[in-house]
Amino acid sequence: MLREGAFIRLWTATTASGLATWAMPFILGLAVLDRTVTAATLGVLLAARTAGFLAAVPVGGVLADRHSRRAIVRWAGLAAAVATPVLAWGVERSVPLAAAAAAVVGAGQGACRPAFQALTAEVVPAHRRQQANAAITLAVRVTTLVAPALAALLVVLVPARTLLLATAALWLVAALAPGPGAPAPAGPSGRAGFVGDFRAGVSEARRHPWFVSGLGALTLVICLGYSATAVVLPLVSRDRYDTVAVLALATTAYVVGALAGALLMARRQPPSAGWTALGGLGCYAFAPLALWLPVPAAAVVAAYVVAGIGIELFNVTWFTAIQREVEPRMLARVSSLDFLLSYGLAPVGLALIAPAVATVGTGPVLTVCAAACLLAPLAAAFTPSARHFRSADANAGGAGDAGPGAAAAR
Repeated sequence: MLREGAFIRLWTATTASGLATWAMPFILGLAVLDRTVTAATLGVLLAARTAGFLAAVPVGGVLADRHSRRAIVRWAGLAAAVATPVLAWGVERSVPLAAAAAAVVGAGQGACRPAFQALTAEVVPAHRRQQANAAITLAVRVTTLVAPALAALLVVLVPARTLLLATAALWLVAALAPGPGAPAPAGPSGRAGFVGDFRAGVSEARRHPWFVSGLGALTLVICLGYSATAVVLPLVSRDRYDTVAVLALATTAYVVGALAGALLMARRQPPSAGWTALGGLGCYAFAPLALWLPVPAAAVVAAYVVAGIGIELFNVTWFTAIQREVEPRMLARVSSLDFLLSYGLAPVGLALIAPAVATVGTGPVLTVCAAACLLAPLAAAFTPSARHFRSADANAGGAGDAGPGAAAAR
């Protein structure tokens, strides 16, 4: 199944989307280094992109449940593809125009995410979805491992603005590559309006206690753990080890660990999948813990490997469970809640961590963040349906295990 054309096209589209999403802030960062863009302009553009992303995620979720998921991916990708050249032109000429274009690119990214999740459930039978999700995340991790070095080399030969233009081609691939999935279950009629449809998605999410508790744990880990390590790792690398090599090695080790975790999940099905996933999520506590303790640099790198493995144990299981358990006609809306909360609160964490470090120091901040990364997944594991990420009433409307048409079969 995973070698069939429909999945290969979907995999190509999601990979292109992930690469384009990663590339924009990295390439703009390179433009700051060559003084094409100021640091202040970079901040404005990234803030605009984040705002566009957060605004579009719930809208994209509702639209992807109302209409063809394939169509939503197409229009979102085309919007990002058209806005990218405007962004590239505006960075040196008009910051407001560039910011507006960045917001459109972010909106394209945000609308794609829940639609891709729902489209995966349409294209791939339920018994192959864990492998499919692992294959998709493998592509994303390989990209983030190889692409930075490649982009840094290319920027020596071509301007950063040209590289930014090249991401428009990636968005075209994301828009045009995926073929149609299996017919989706009938979505909302639209009579309830956007707010009513979104509330219906929230109600569906609340029907699955494992989802509510797991999303709460994930949000805390991203908001506190990711944010703390993003701020503190460069400081520890500079002040404790007196070299930027620890920063580079730890960042690379995290991606390598994530690759290992995705490969593991492509081959094995844990007997208690939910507990395994939450245990993997809790492994992120090793990262802030290693930054807090006076350990050798090798221990910091090892901690990041463990954190990377753990995050993919969680991600692959989490996406597969959502695609299996959530009522198919509400899958995009529930997925949009996932992205809206987990990614949406990350900027809040980043905004709070730096002042907290300046006020009380890195030790207390890292202690609190490590404790949160460990205790939040542990608390979520006590939810009755968390052991297998399977709701007791899943038979009432979940996608089940029989494939894209399972709702009708059940």
